[in-house]
Amino acid sequence: MTTFDEILEEAGKFGPYQRRIFVMLCLSSIPFAGVYVGIVFQGFTPDHWCRDSAVVERRQACSWSLADSRRLTVPVVNVSGGLQQSSCEQYDVDWNTTTLGCDSQELDLSITPTTACKDGWEYDYKGRQSFVTEFDLVCSDAWLVDMYQATLNVGYLVGSIAIGYLADRFGRKMSFLMSNVMNGIAGILVAVAPNYVSLLVFRTLYGFGVKGGWMSGYVLITEIVGVEYRRTVGVIYQMFFSIGILILPLLAYFITDWRWLQVVITVPYILFLSYYWFIPESPRWLLSQKKKSRAVEITEAMAKENKMTLSKNIETLRDDNAESCTASFMDLIRTPKMRKHTFILSYNWFTSAVVYQGLIMRLGILGGNVYVDFLVSGLVEFPAALLILVTIERFGRRIPFASANIVAGAACFITAFIPDSMFWFKTAVACIGRLGITMAFEMVVFVNTELYPTFVRNLGVSVCSTLCDVGGIIAPFLLYRLAVIWLELPLIIFGFLAFVAGGLVLLLPETKGVPLPDTIDDIEFPETVKEKAALRSQQLADLLPSNSISTNKEPAAV
Repeated sequence: MTTFDEILEEAGKFGPYQRRIFVMLCLSSIPFAGVYVGIVFQGFTPDHWCRDSAVVERRQACSWSLADSRRLTVPVVNVSGGLQQSSCEQYDVDWNTTTLGCDSQELDLSITPTTACKDGWEYDYKGRQSFVTEFDLVCSDAWLVDMYQATLNVGYLVGSIAIGYLADRFGRKMSFLMSNVMNGIAGILVAVAPNYVSLLVFRTLYGFGVKGGWMSGYVLITEIVGVEYRRTVGVIYQMFFSIGILILPLLAYFITDWRWLQVVITVPYILFLSYYWFIPESPRWLLSQKKKSRAVEITEAMAKENKMTLSKNIETLRDDNAESCTASFMDLIRTPKMRKHTFILSYNWFTSAVVYQGLIMRLGILGGNVYVDFLVSGLVEFPAALLILVTIERFGRRIPFASANIVAGAACFITAFIPDSMFWFKTAVACIGRLGITMAFEMVVFVNTELYPTFVRNLGVSVCSTLCDVGGIIAPFLLYRLAVIWLELPLIIFGFLAFVAGGLVLLLPETKGVPLPDTIDDIEFPETVKEKAALRSQQLADLLPSNSISTNKEPAAV
């Protein structure tokens, strides 16, 4: 009997066939970035103050500056030890009874009573529009902005479980395509939402499909390449998310309306439906579902495009999974090592989401140029990908994974106590934190796939990543509400979470060079996996002619 890993030796581990599919699926990571952190621009809260219709009329009649009318509308208040004009209160003045002319300096309102804003708000946003300015989500309604990101993660939470289950039951390709159907429909509905309640409903539906489809694509590409290429394709697949991070501020700068920005982010998902004709189903999944003929057909097409020749071993291709092919949540927690993996990976998904989203959303409340700050912080993610590729080759998965979390935690703690006067030093340390958590976030994905057997792999990744979604629900409230108390307080929380995550990672087994597990026994008794892999390699070497072995050598990992 021959396993799929053995057939890949003949068909090509990362030939033109796999590279073509890999590039296509990588493109799906780019719009995911816009969905995941688009709130920084779509929900940007600019400088704002109470609108007084009477003062606005006088400003127009008397050609007052915006500063003059603002001085006559809102009081100066003490905020965090400093004086600044209020955003949520206005002078309680009946301008119809005043005799003030066009000289705005005549009136002293310093002892005038104040009241909450009556006629809405004015925004210093230079012709731009976010959903915050459109729906007036400021002051007492500011917490509703948090709901925009929270509802997305609620959709992620439900969708990743549902689509993960469907991917294990009906295939990676089908779940990827159905997700994109939902993404296209829900994304356009978000763009045309008539009010904020409907916007949150559509945003939840949007999240339902986006993450599950992305994870299905990730699992599909890692299942059709050789073991030595898994980490490379996994890291590069996520690196395209970082490319999306760089593209997003450029789009947001030139697209001034949040609704049109939403449309641009959604259009790629509609285009991805064309992948129906270009990507295959996972042969590993087909074998786990006892669909050998279809798996053989795809493997033969793979070998043909890779210009490789298959031996008669293809006739004995089988799935090495002796257990039931129906995935169940209980499979993730029934046995001791599977239970430990599920707990530790779930916590790391949670921490990665809270810290990563928190650090990005924090850029929107620091008061600098949000487009430049976002672009610079996005550039930090590329060294993260390179560091992963270098360190996991030399040190394996566990040490770099744990170190990334610990570095992120230390950077968060240090940044919180660096004074604002040391701006560049504080920025540099914060970027190190962003680098560390980016590495941790990218590593948890492919480590997760390597620690579960084939028949439950997609469900395992989806269930663990639900804690990522819980973290995403919490992150906006944690950041925005605690920052009101002290701007740096969220960083203290982020640092603690990351330190704990790094310690737990050290309890996981090393997976460098280990074939993907096929059964739960491969997880519980990992020594048998190496023995079986060595035996299969020897059997394959005995069966193949010497010239066939020499012509089937693979290029070095990219």
